[in-house]
Amino acid sequence: MKTRREFLLQSATVTAGALVWPSVALPSRLPKIERYGVQLYSFRHELEKDVIGTLKQIASLGIKEIETAKSKKGHYYGVAPSEMKTICNDLGMNLKSGHVHLDDQWEKTMDEAAASGQEYLICSSMPSEGQTIDNYKKVADSFNKAGEDCKKRGIKFGYHNHDYEFESVNGTVLYDVLLNHTEADLVHMELDLGWVVVTGNDPFDYFKRYHGRFPLWHLKDMDLKKKESTEFGKGGLDIVGLIQNQKASGVKHIFIEQEEYASSAFESMEHNMDFLKNL
Repeated sequence: MKTRREFLLQSATVTAGALVWPSVALPSRLPKIERYGVQLYSFRHELEKDVIGTLKQIASLGIKEIETAKSKKGHYYGVAPSEMKTICNDLGMNLKSGHVHLDDQWEKTMDEAAASGQEYLICSSMPSEGQTIDNYKKVADSFNKAGEDCKKRGIKFGYHNHDYEFESVNGTVLYDVLLNHTEADLVHMELDLGWVVVTGNDPFDYFKRYHGRFPLWHLKDMDLKKKESTEFGKGGLDIVGLIQNQKASGVKHIFIEQEEYASSAFESMEHNMDFLKNL
């Protein structure tokens, strides 16, 4: 019998709908999270040209929650945080989260997030360089402090992983250092499932060992050879199995991210949404 990891690392030629977790049989209908969201980095080029028009198109795809990303025009694509909130609400979407940097503009970043009404403020990359245990412990301390700062403003702080956090130093996985040295009520992890699997790790191992630490997901399929995103069902992740077992992670918000496209950002996202609707 194959392990979960072996199923995750299947050839990209196998469709996600054909995969079955060895310990969990899929029911005839999969449970659905009602408010699928999108990470706006997926539409980074379109947003630079037309914020409102792009958001209208995103809403038309059935997207219900929004996670922003830092752009050349700021965290909200050139519009005021409160205006971004209003635009999303008018379109039936909720500005739930945003990707930012933990830098010398941190106070301003938090103030803007509070004005936008968003619930989560997610650090999108390590604030200091150094693939060492000591650096990751220092970063964990800074994350705990950032979590305290955000909590005072009614915001939840979190961190989004890439691949490099899963490097090991003397047998210790650096991502585990972050998890072990941050406070669960102050630092809410956004698990990018694509990068977890690309590095040869099993998300379910993390769900089990750190239950409840991952209220946010980045859900994307990945070409495991090229190490880049692809549309749902075309890559090596078991999207169906992950959705089926979402409760194991305690996830509350799922943001779809499409970094590379077969044709265009909107065609790729339309494919992804159709894939989810047909589960």
